[in-house]
Amino acid sequence: MRRLLSLKPQWSAIAFFPRFKSSTCVATGEPTFLEAVDIYFEKAAKLAAATPDILNQIKACNNLLKLQFPLKRSDGTVQLIEAYRAQHSHHRLPVKGGIRMAPNVEANETMALAALMTFKCALVDIPFGGAKGGIKVDPTKYCLLEKEAIVRRYTSELVKKSFIGPALDVPAPDYGTGPQEMAWIKDTYEQLRSDINGSACVTGKPLEEGGIHGRQEATGLGVFYCLREFFNSEDCVNSLGLNLGIKGKSFIIQGFGNVGRHTSTFVQEAGGRIIAIAELGGGLVDESGAGLDVGQVQRYQEQHGTISGFPRAKTVLETSSLLELPCDVLIPAALESQIHTGNAARIQAKLIVEAANGPVTPPAEKLLEEKGIIILPDLLLNAGGVTVSYFEWLKNLNHIHFGRMSRRMEEHGKKELLNVLEHQFGNGNRLSEEVRKVLTKGNTEADFVSSGLEETMLVTWEKVKNTAKQRGCNFRTAAYLIAIERIAACYKVNGIFP
Repeated sequence: MRRLLSLKPQWSAIAFFPRFKSSTCVATGEPTFLEAVDIYFEKAAKLAAATPDILNQIKACNNLLKLQFPLKRSDGTVQLIEAYRAQHSHHRLPVKGGIRMAPNVEANETMALAALMTFKCALVDIPFGGAKGGIKVDPTKYCLLEKEAIVRRYTSELVKKSFIGPALDVPAPDYGTGPQEMAWIKDTYEQLRSDINGSACVTGKPLEEGGIHGRQEATGLGVFYCLREFFNSEDCVNSLGLNLGIKGKSFIIQGFGNVGRHTSTFVQEAGGRIIAIAELGGGLVDESGAGLDVGQVQRYQEQHGTISGFPRAKTVLETSSLLELPCDVLIPAALESQIHTGNAARIQAKLIVEAANGPVTPPAEKLLEEKGIIILPDLLLNAGGVTVSYFEWLKNLNHIHFGRMSRRMEEHGKKELLNVLEHQFGNGNRLSEEVRKVLTKGNTEADFVSSGLEETMLVTWEKVKNTAKQRGCNFRTAAYLIAIERIAACYKVNGIFP
């Protein structure tokens, strides 16, 4: 406890999360989130070579833990807290998945998110099974000490049930949680378990607690890498009647939390125009024609706790209408089922990029594709978070940060090479110190993380794109198909115990 209270404040400051109604509020007759995942699975399973019995095993959720425990609040009252942890697949261990804090958390949603994690990890070839956790509270209605008590009690219950551990089940941040909550989880686990690898029990931690450079922006950067590759493909952009490159394209972002902020930042840096940002408490529409300045919007949000009233844009209170504005790219980065049969017909984007989990329902997907709208699926697009979480897990198990053993050696080798080249071919001339510094720089942990993330996303994107073309299906079905066949191969090789 003393150690936690003395940590630096940059990661314990107020966090902002996109606030939108969940899947329980979509149009009547829509499938639930869990049913939607099953629908997408079944569609891909028809193309898979796996036998029906293996497909049934892949589809099923292995374990679901429901917890109820008391919280003594600061006013002296006692509240019963409901929470869950779902472990979807143990074909690879540990299982991996975030923990969210939201008032609409329930069992089916948790199982659906755990299933997505299974398929997501398999798709990007990360050796984890899928899991997910949720605590049914609105984190904005609790003080810091109350939230700490909730998270620590939840973690202790997971420890008692063997639902957490570096080799068992490794949580991460999700909607409503962040580095502070992960630090509490790590500390609680290490207080209850004597484990030399204890810091690997959770990812998304602050750097001071064993986190990794690049984790905060990882999901948004992964979204950007795939988006960039899409717009660098002539076949892809020609199908939409657009030109190559992100520069000059118009974007609408739904959700200005961690994923939405970072995605929009990378898009803006590449020359894209952010013409609208939608948040539950109020959205923004650019009227200048140049696009919103993401950095200025973020600073305003940090100061005021909302983006509403940002002086350099028009504030719109009915933000659901912003999704229906004309644009090249719509990026839902909030919660599931935000695009459904009730609004799909009015969507005017040419491309939908799923930065959130399950933002488009199956019936809405059908309507959108009939209009010629292409969807880049969540299974691939937001896999950047778990990819860098994997790197953090490896860092914790190795007890050393990336680059510590190699950076200076790389720099010395590069300097020797430059010295030889200058001596042989320089005719007495030398490169400036500024240029030499750039050319001889050794790779830092951030460099390794960025490179590993880019490699993962680009290789997987190419495989999804080629599979979709070869099998005559959309990108989502291709992504599910790749994941299903990889999991089926695990079962085929490992067999079924006992």
